[in-house]
Amino acid sequence: MTWFTPSAHGGGDGKGDGMADLEYRVSEGVGTILLNRPERKNAFTLEMVDQWAQAIRRAHADPDVRVLVVTGAGDAFCSGVDLDDFTGEQKSVLQNKTVLTDRVHQVALALEDMDKPVLAAVNGVAVGAGMDMALMCDIRLVAESARFSEGYVRVGLVPGDGGCYFLPRLVGTAKALELLWTGDFVDSATAVELGIASYRYPDAELPERTAEFARKLASGPPVAIRAIKRALYQSARCDLRTSLDLISSHQAIVQSTEDSAEALSAFRDKRRPDFQGR
Repeated sequence: MTWFTPSAHGGGDGKGDGMADLEYRVSEGVGTILLNRPERKNAFTLEMVDQWAQAIRRAHADPDVRVLVVTGAGDAFCSGVDLDDFTGEQKSVLQNKTVLTDRVHQVALALEDMDKPVLAAVNGVAVGAGMDMALMCDIRLVAESARFSEGYVRVGLVPGDGGCYFLPRLVGTAKALELLWTGDFVDSATAVELGIASYRYPDAELPERTAEFARKLASGPPVAIRAIKRALYQSARCDLRTSLDLISSHQAIVQSTEDSAEALSAFRDKRRPDFQGR
């Protein structure tokens, strides 16, 4: 198992040396993105954002990757943008907008194209854009010490990385507005109660529990799992008749796969199926 440093401008095949700010690895069907600036609570730079998006695109295209996990090094998930990197020189209104649309928003848009399961293992604080980066994953597993805050308002800003889109879809409009307007912190237990997180574990158990869950998903039928994700997100944006029409197409395709035949054969033989993703 080798860590790689994704390239922001190419294939991302350079081997990591253990010191890169963002690293990526693949093991047992699971790709892992590690935010690796623990001394800065994993606050991200523009270069990290470029590498983050590249790692997502790489995982999406790699048939050996069935699940993607995002987590942080040290005692934090992500404290948002590194203000030293983003506010070094005075920028015009257009430049400020372009930094978000052309750089920071790459991650959200790459994830929108990603039809494989994406898990966030939130091992500590997730603040501002760091919280948004966790929200844009499909499922969040959190350590007991994890805390969330949409802290933009505390520095006079609006949520710049999808918080206004993702948060109300998880907690409802009124609660989302409360959290966005106040910037209050939400602890891990409350995060589970609100639906921000799905599972909460002791800090020391989070890595292995996340790995277990990721491997469980990776052992399933990849074509069906990807179709389920597409159908769910598509259905959230359309009417019932359109959703049912979409699912009939997905079902017809999935039923024609070798994995579908293998699932039925394994069920009849009372054995564990061996899915090949075709």
